[in-house]
Amino acid sequence: MKNNISEFLFGRTPENSLPERVNTAITAQQSKSEQLIGWVQLILVTIFATLYALAPKTAMSDGFHPVPWALGLYFIITFTRLVLSYRINLPAWVLTLSVIADISLLMVLIWSFHIQYMQPASFYLKAPTMMYVFIFISLRALRFDPRYILLAGASAAFGWLALVFYVLWSEGGHSMITRDYVTYLTSNSILIGAEIDKIISIVMVSGVLAIAVLRAQRSFRRAVSEEIAVRDLSRFVSREVADRITHADQQIRPGDGEAVHATIMFTDIEGFSTISEKLRPAELARMLNEYFAATSAIIEKFGGVITQFQGDAMLITFNALKPDANHAESAVKTALEIQKLCETRNFCHGSKLKTRCGINTGDIIVGAIGSENRLTFTVHGDTVNIAARLEPLNKQYGTYILASEATVTHCKDHSFAAIWTRQGDVTVRGRTRPTPIFSTSHHAFHNGAI
Repeated sequence: MKNNISEFLFGRTPENSLPERVNTAITAQQSKSEQLIGWVQLILVTIFATLYALAPKTAMSDGFHPVPWALGLYFIITFTRLVLSYRINLPAWVLTLSVIADISLLMVLIWSFHIQYMQPASFYLKAPTMMYVFIFISLRALRFDPRYILLAGASAAFGWLALVFYVLWSEGGHSMITRDYVTYLTSNSILIGAEIDKIISIVMVSGVLAIAVLRAQRSFRRAVSEEIAVRDLSRFVSREVADRITHADQQIRPGDGEAVHATIMFTDIEGFSTISEKLRPAELARMLNEYFAATSAIIEKFGGVITQFQGDAMLITFNALKPDANHAESAVKTALEIQKLCETRNFCHGSKLKTRCGINTGDIIVGAIGSENRLTFTVHGDTVNIAARLEPLNKQYGTYILASEATVTHCKDHSFAAIWTRQGDVTVRGRTRPTPIFSTSHHAFHNGAI
């Protein structure tokens, strides 16, 4: 019950603590906020001093005038704190004293009005300067920390209560109390209810602001946690998959998926087992990292999404997770450029890495498979199976790019027609119906299409 009330008032607590790097960034942002607060306060005291200087000085005491002294002291404190905020990260005790000092100086300034204008103490209770209390409280919301809002509100409420008690204590204070609202407004009389209303307003404004900031703070931390999760998750799966998982309207369950018309490409490094035997594990990992970095740049260039890594093999989709009207053409261009890369670049062990590609176009299902506790977001269907079978057939035909008739047909660029060589009809493993297959290479592609 207690947790439900707390969550209702203040919002849901983030489930995961933020990494230290994120907390450091938030702390840095709060330091910037403290600088902003300092500038606003400096502008306020300047405006207040200007108004005081321009206002007519009627019915004022010829003796000591506390207002300019209070304004001067407040200016010095504000300016000093502003300079320090640019040099150091102000510690909590400095911020606490700063909030108390701000409110205290404002209360002293208000208190001094009855001396300045030679009026009874109740005179200052009607000073419009009291409205500055709410400005000082709301300024603390810029730091995004409810503690200082509550501290400012508590200091202001206590300060105003002290001013009221001073009026009641001072000579003739009790005799000036009235219950008549008109008398209160048109004289120096005191209406206790009006002063209680001011204190309640201070407390309520501070409380509402603190709750609003705390709710926003918790929402912000949850949003940052989710953003970090998406960013970190996208290092293990594609950004598109991570976004689909984290932004789903409902929790993804096994079997959830959607049918799309897309192009699938499987890739595999020729002779990878032989290469692996000649390299130490660290060298092998370095080689694969270089290879995947180079090929990933090409895949991203043409709008493909790496849906799955398996050893040296990749499952790449076009128009499955990222919209692409010319998905078949994009897949072929990707395969051609990967082939060109592998022929021209030496990787860390000094050799070429020839890559075989199998491409097919058709209807697929994009979604999650597995159990409730362990899911894999992937693509499946007959189209995917055919693409997977075409890739190893390159070894049989001595080719590096094999595509189905569906892919060739869906290529809208007519210049692609001249680059295909029909290899015949094959019955791929798992199917009874023959599949027409075509091969190509980047040498056969003319006219600078890539």
